[in-house]
Amino acid sequence: MKTKLFYSILFTFFLFSCGNKEESSQSPDPNQKTNINQFIHLTNEQLKNSGIVLGKADQRNISSVLKVNGKIEVPPQNLISISVPMGGYLKETKLIPGMLVKKGEVIATIEDQQYIQLQQEFLTTKNKLFFLEKEFERQKELNQSKSSSDKIFQEAENNFKEQKIILKSLSEKLRLIGIIPEKLDENNLSRTINLFAPINGFVSSVNVNIGKYVNPSDVLFELINPEDIHLILTVFEKDIQLITIGQKLLAYTNYDVSKKFPCEILLISQNLNSDRSVDVHCHFDSFDKRLIPGMYMNAEIEYNTNDALVLPEDAIVNFESKNYVFISTSSSDFEMKEVTIGESEAGFTQLLNADFIKNKNVVVKNAYNLLMTLKNRAEEE
Repeated sequence: MKTKLFYSILFTFFLFSCGNKEESSQSPDPNQKTNINQFIHLTNEQLKNSGIVLGKADQRNISSVLKVNGKIEVPPQNLISISVPMGGYLKETKLIPGMLVKKGEVIATIEDQQYIQLQQEFLTTKNKLFFLEKEFERQKELNQSKSSSDKIFQEAENNFKEQKIILKSLSEKLRLIGIIPEKLDENNLSRTINLFAPINGFVSSVNVNIGKYVNPSDVLFELINPEDIHLILTVFEKDIQLITIGQKLLAYTNYDVSKKFPCEILLISQNLNSDRSVDVHCHFDSFDKRLIPGMYMNAEIEYNTNDALVLPEDAIVNFESKNYVFISTSSSDFEMKEVTIGESEAGFTQLLNADFIKNKNVVVKNAYNLLMTLKNRAEEE
């Protein structure tokens, strides 16, 4: 009885052990890397269907690239605030934010009774000056012939000069509100004045509504001249030595990386920000209406241009975090060799310490087809 019990336990243990071995063999380690052969041979048909193209490594100038980001801003001289020098009521305007305006275009009409009063004072003073000028000339002739005293002549001269000063002052006030004194007479007095756009640009803000009284200190509108917008880049302290004034760069937006805008560095701030960075002011080579103040942008700044051994980007494949190229050892045989890459520019990638591929035929197109063939064969094995 004991013997039968012993053999029963032993048989159960044997089945359990076999089951674990079978289960273990069917569950490979998911982190285990695939070992593939470094050599591949293609038949004539495979070679024809692979679409691979052979070429040789080339010497080219490759620049290191510093990637930074920033924002488009408007310099103070291109941000215009529109006010009314003498105040008044806003009678008419059609401006809305984002609207384009041309230099000299009427952007608003202001009315107030003080404008009538100013014009009246100017014309009255102008007529009075005409009389005082005649009186001054008459007293001058009388004084020369001793028919009038010096005191009377000096009074006439003083009155005439005082009135000239008053007229000049009123004339400048009229010019300040956009009225040309030389064209003003009793037939064209106006209770309104026009505000004109001082620049070509667009409206960034409208701070007033029709019928509202505005003071001389109130800003009615803000205009932006976008033709001289700047790109302000943030460059950290460790990278400052890589940039200089006059250096060229390419900027692009987040939504269209393919569209590059050429820029030039105009100014490098001499003060560090709280995050240990400096502001770098850049100017766009040409204005593009798609560039809007406040827009965030990325930029690539080239530095340290070196002569390097390069291959087209399509010639380099990545497998298990390493980079490889395929070297042709014969018309239908290829060897996969590991390489160390550097910077990439204009579709070419720099190879570091890769003199072993000089003057050798390398697969420069459809190299990934060879890699996939090797991986498929490894999985089949």
